Amino acid sequence: MQEIADFVGDSLELARAASEVDADVLVFCGVDFMAETASILNPEKKVLIPDEGARCPMAWFLDAKTLENAKKEHPDAEVVLYVNTMAEAKALADCICTSANAPEVVNAMSSQKIIFGPDKNLAYFVQKRSEKEIIVVPEGGLCPTHHQISLEDLSAAKARHPNAEVVVHPECIPEVQEHADFIASTSGMLRYCKESQSQAFLIGTEIGLLHRLRKEIPKQFFPVSKHAVCPQMKMHTLRKIEAALEREKPVVSVPNEIAAKAREAIERMLKLNK
Repeated sequence: MQEIADFVGDSLELARAASEVDADVLVFCGVDFMAETASILNPEKKVLIPDEGARCPMAWFLDAKTLENAKKEHPDAEVVLYVNTMAEAKALADCICTSANAPEVVNAMSSQKIIFGPDKNLAYFVQKRSEKEIIVVPEGGLCPTHHQISLEDLSAAKARHPNAEVVVHPECIPEVQEHADFIASTSGMLRYCKESQSQAFLIGTEIGLLHRLRKEIPKQFFPVSKHAVCPQMKMHTLRKIEAALEREKPVVSVPNEIAAKAREAIERMLKLNK
């Protein structure tokens, strides 16, 4: 799939590309919240997702009602939501963030108290880099693919590749983060591995990134866990992409009122990261 794409990137890169591309039809070979974000930023364009079953488990951890209750409980807090949320939740946020910019976005908010969700592991990463009070909603939100990468996996991988640097995603559990040489979004991993003097890396994220790393950087890359596979991301196939383009469906759309409010939060993030 990566080989036929016009653009490959992480959530922040995809958000920017979606707001700049001039095509009339966009096909998102990612999970549902990514396609929703593209639709929110491009209401005049037709956004397609090849398989409607590609639903991000993390995004569905946080529903609008839970967030509304948190806002009532903490009226003095601003809301920063990870882009990995559904549109109804985004519409209630003051600002959106990605794994590439989460600490910077949180620290740019005016309030000292921040409601943050839905990933508790990314919240841990942010709290280590902020003096603000972080209120995580919901308490158990996570990415199943990253959360299952264990310290045991990392220890075994380091035993196999003792000279490799450890680079992991902030959706990984705190114990894995604490034993990493570098923590970053997928775009951050790419930049770091290009610039590092090391020639071998252990990568703690969804294993699809290894294809891009190996293609773009003439170094060695090994997964911390070969089981770090997102089954939802893998639901899109060449046949489904072809069918979506031929039929121009399934179409992803967001109700206008929700889209307008969510767009404000997303655009605030994009302005902070210019």
